[in-house]
Amino acid sequence: MSKQTEALAQAVVSDPRWAAVVARDLQADGQFFYAVKTTGVYCRPSCGARTPRPENVGFFQTRAAAEQAGFRPCKRCKPEQPPQRVQHAELVARLCRHIAVAETPPSLQELAQLAQMSTFHVHRVFQAVTGVTPKAYATALRAEKVRAELARASSVTQAIYEAGYNSSGRFYDASQQLLGMAPSTYRGGGAQVTIRFAIGQCSLGAILVAASARGLCAILIGDDPHALARDLQDRFPKAEFIGGDAEFEQWMAQVVGFVEMPKLGLDLPLDVRGTAFQQRVWQALRDIPVGQTASYTDIAQRIGAPQAVRAVAGACAANALAVAIPCHRVVRTDGSLSGYRWGVERKRALLAREATQ
Repeated sequence: MSKQTEALAQAVVSDPRWAAVVARDLQADGQFFYAVKTTGVYCRPSCGARTPRPENVGFFQTRAAAEQAGFRPCKRCKPEQPPQRVQHAELVARLCRHIAVAETPPSLQELAQLAQMSTFHVHRVFQAVTGVTPKAYATALRAEKVRAELARASSVTQAIYEAGYNSSGRFYDASQQLLGMAPSTYRGGGAQVTIRFAIGQCSLGAILVAASARGLCAILIGDDPHALARDLQDRFPKAEFIGGDAEFEQWMAQVVGFVEMPKLGLDLPLDVRGTAFQQRVWQALRDIPVGQTASYTDIAQRIGAPQAVRAVAGACAANALAVAIPCHRVVRTDGSLSGYRWGVERKRALLAREATQ
């Protein structure tokens, strides 16, 4: 290799864009293009073709610049077309609109025909973009419709049929999972639901612990005990709230003990309510060992939805069970601390405490 060729190769290897080419990084698609002098073609960074020799590579910010330099688009990665992630996002958005207007949830075969893909491929693409399967998305969408209809329909039965359920029996079978309570109870804003709660103090400030008949439904931390109580009431505006009895005081002590000594564990039932996607994220958070952290990107990959990083962050923010569902263990990719529902300083304190135990 001549000194000139060696210098060209070194210049390319030292360019951060070269690492994206070697890694075939999908996230870099659209940010730049690379051209190969020996073949006369230009590609997107994620192109699956054999990695070229660095001395033969040139970088361009736009397709137009690459074509003006005399390069033609690669037939394999088709850089003249929108990036694959954009194509998939547009396709899934179309499928979501189709699901939303369908009288009954469309089958996977029907979606595959609409997308002109195999059932396996459309299932994988849909889950990668949305974080949930087509069936789970349709179920969550119908649950939202039911909630809206329960708020305005004259009866529970009318709400069920207005939301697209052909069988009330089928809906009632799934109502606890969809709503967290019976439909009539949900329609009443939590009426007839009894929630035990207590407010105390821990090293992080005021702490509210609440439980339904199914298990802990809220662990809230803050500076103002009254604000925590209002937050709980907003969640169940018509529920009956009662002070904790002796058994519940033991639960309260366990939660506070868990805050102070995370390695003790928390062996109490949880009443976890959320969408199918949120449930998957929250379960992934519970799988993070004490003393360890994971990034939002890590969690998105673990649940099989690598493109749903923002949705993962949204699910963390929606968590109402502090420490029991350890969203404080999720950090940015570089390890720095991101936002935390109960304050970044509390997040830092929790992580420091777990690291030393």
